[in-house]
Amino acid sequence: MKKKILSVLLCVAMAATMLAGCGSKDAGNSNAGGSNAGGEKTDASSETLVYWSMWEATEPQGQAIQAAVDAYVAETGIKVDVQFKGRTGIREGLQPALDAGTKIDMFDEDIDRVNSAWGKYLMDLETLAKASDYEATANAGLIAACREAGGGTLKSIPYQPNVFAFFYNVDLFEQAGITAAPKTWDELLDACAKLKAAGITPMTMDDAYATCVIGYHLGRYVGEDGVRKIVTEGLWDDPAVLQMAKDIEELASNGYYSEYVGTNVWPQGQNVELAGGQVAMYLNGSWLPNEVKATAGENFRWGCFAYPALNACATNIEGAAPTGTESNNFGAQVFAINKDSQMAEEAFGLIEKITKGEFDQKLAEDSIGIPADTTNTEWPALVSCAKPVMAESLNRFTWAVGVETNADMTPVIKENFIKLMAGTIDAEGFVQAMLAASK
Repeated sequence: MKKKILSVLLCVAMAATMLAGCGSKDAGNSNAGGSNAGGEKTDASSETLVYWSMWEATEPQGQAIQAAVDAYVAETGIKVDVQFKGRTGIREGLQPALDAGTKIDMFDEDIDRVNSAWGKYLMDLETLAKASDYEATANAGLIAACREAGGGTLKSIPYQPNVFAFFYNVDLFEQAGITAAPKTWDELLDACAKLKAAGITPMTMDDAYATCVIGYHLGRYVGEDGVRKIVTEGLWDDPAVLQMAKDIEELASNGYYSEYVGTNVWPQGQNVELAGGQVAMYLNGSWLPNEVKATAGENFRWGCFAYPALNACATNIEGAAPTGTESNNFGAQVFAINKDSQMAEEAFGLIEKITKGEFDQKLAEDSIGIPADTTNTEWPALVSCAKPVMAESLNRFTWAVGVETNADMTPVIKENFIKLMAGTIDAEGFVQAMLAASK
């Protein structure tokens, strides 16, 4: 009898253990119940590749990526749990999730955010890239930018490249008799004069991108390292700052900026003034034609040129190096693999699927963006004007050429630079305002 009772008790205990084990598996996995590429529910187990995406599922980028995931699943049999978090979701949620040990094999975001803010979570991809000869058809400049951002090691793979440059209305240029895009500051001034003489407002700007203008201009004089030194050490009395301010003051005093440049709140300048044919030029990223296509219409003829080269300028900044049109703010979104992932090869395989061949082209076409695979030579018509600028960009500036390095000063820089463009303060007034704010 005792043996029978003991046997029964052991069976009950084993059953309870099995039930507890089943329950704890789901309860302890924050990705349980996710959807794989085929729409089935998954528990994101070790056999499932988990990918957190910066896109929304309804965006063109999200839809193109989902198509690539579907094809990868069909070809390999590997289950993929792709979670479309959107920009806010991934920027606010990724790091806490990684710190908590959530299973996330790969993720994507902007090149600088991934390599800087999340750098400690990244896997070294050099071996994986070499094994697949990944760089044979990759954009060399972007790969170099990823290595630079990764501290000399490839820790991310670029896709959907972009470049920040002047975008312009070709019809308005031709109407003003301008036959070639400006390459130097003097040529830009000449183009502005011709546009104004033809009754066309030369350029505008939105508040969201104002720091990019001052960053580019200062960067042309002193390089990005010089810009960072100015804003972090408060060197606003450097001659290069005054010269930059005088250049912008000249544009304002000649009426080359829109009368609304001092009050524009994004996207007023790009959506109404530029896309509406009211102004000729706007400094922005290669995503611009896609953002304004509904207003601009299919007959809008886009042109693009790099921020012009400037004349030599005296500066006190040690080691300051002026830059030409070969130095531009270009970059990309990037994929990265969690250093703790047990599915690195599978993740890299999915990255290849998205960034090479058919699906790289699909992503470019669907989102009106730039292909990452150099064998995809057909760019969407709306952004094809940026092709020469991208090809000639040899040195990379980061966002706003480093002028936002000092976060405490960024709002002050932005406020006073907008006043400078609007003509409500002059060059000396700008310098004095910045010196006062730096004390």
